[in-house]
Amino acid sequence: MSLRYLRIALLLLTALTVPRALFAHEASLGVLEFREVRPGAFIGLWTMEPTAGADHVDLKVPSHCFLRLPELNCGEKGLVGQITIGNLGADMSAALIKIIPLKGEPRSYTISTASPVVTVLGTDAPTLDTWLELAKTYINYGIDHILLGADHLLFVLGLIWIVKGGWRLVKTITAFTVGHSASLAAAAFGVIGVPERPLNACIALSIVFVGVEIIKQQRGEIGLTARYPWAVAFTFGLVHGIGFASALAGLGLERRLLPPALLFFNIGVEIGQLAFVLLVLALIWAHRRLNAVLPNWGEALPAYAIGSVAMFWFIGRLLIVLST
Repeated sequence: MSLRYLRIALLLLTALTVPRALFAHEASLGVLEFREVRPGAFIGLWTMEPTAGADHVDLKVPSHCFLRLPELNCGEKGLVGQITIGNLGADMSAALIKIIPLKGEPRSYTISTASPVVTVLGTDAPTLDTWLELAKTYINYGIDHILLGADHLLFVLGLIWIVKGGWRLVKTITAFTVGHSASLAAAAFGVIGVPERPLNACIALSIVFVGVEIIKQQRGEIGLTARYPWAVAFTFGLVHGIGFASALAGLGLERRLLPPALLFFNIGVEIGQLAFVLLVLALIWAHRRLNAVLPNWGEALPAYAIGSVAMFWFIGRLLIVLST
C-alpha cells in the first residue's frame, strides 16, 4: 500500500513540476521574414504562420515605417527601432523575426510573452543614436532579467544570509559578479557552450547547496561557504553567468555590436542585483531596529524555504532533461 501511495505522489509531483514547455504542440512559433528588396523597402512573409492566422497578429513596427503585409517601407532611415507583437498567447507562444538586408548579415530577433518588444539596430557604422538605443535596450533588459530571475535572486539571498554584512559581504558579492561576468562573456562569444536545460538544473542545485550551508551554520557548524564565501560565490557565479548568456540567445544581435551590448546587459544585471542586495540589507536593518524576535522554529524557516523551493525547481528541471 505504501508503494502505491509513493507512485501516486511521484505522479502528482511530475504533473506539478513539468512545465507547459514539454507540451509544445499546444502553442506555435510564428516566423516572419522581412527581405529588403531596395534600400528601406522590405517584403514581409510568414514562413511559418501562427495557428490563429497572420491576420490576427497585433504587429507594430517603428513609427516611421509603413506596414501592410507583404509590404514594409521604412524610407531612408531604414528598419531601425522597436518591433512589437502585443497579443502573444495560446495561439502563438513566440515569434521569430528574420531580417535579410541588402548589405550585411541576416539577423533574427525572438519575441515572446516575457519579452514582447525587440529593438532593431541599423547595419551602418554605429552612431551616437545607435549607442544610446543599445544602452537603453540592454541595460533595461539586464535589469528585467535579474529581477525576474527568481533563482539567481534566491542564490544571492542565501549568500547574504550566510555572510551577513560588512566588507566580507562586499567581497562575496563582488566575487559572484566577477564569476558570472566572465562566463557570460565567454558564453556569449561562443568560447564555451553548455546545454541550457542541464545548466538550469545545476543552477537550482547551487541554491540547494546554499540552503544546506545555512542550516549547517545555524547548527554551529562551519560550512564551505562560511569558510570561503568568495570562492563559493565565484564558482557558482560561473554557472549562473552561462545562464545569463542564454537570455541573449536568439536576439539576433550582430557580432560587431555584441561587446557593447554585453557590457550594457551586464550593467543592467548589476544594477538589478545591487538593488536587491540593498533591499534585503534594508529589511535586515529594519528587523534589528524593531527588535523583532522570531520563535525558535522561525530561525530555520528561511533556510528550509530556500532549500525546498530550489529542490522543487531542481526536480522539475531534471525531469525536463530526462524527458528529452
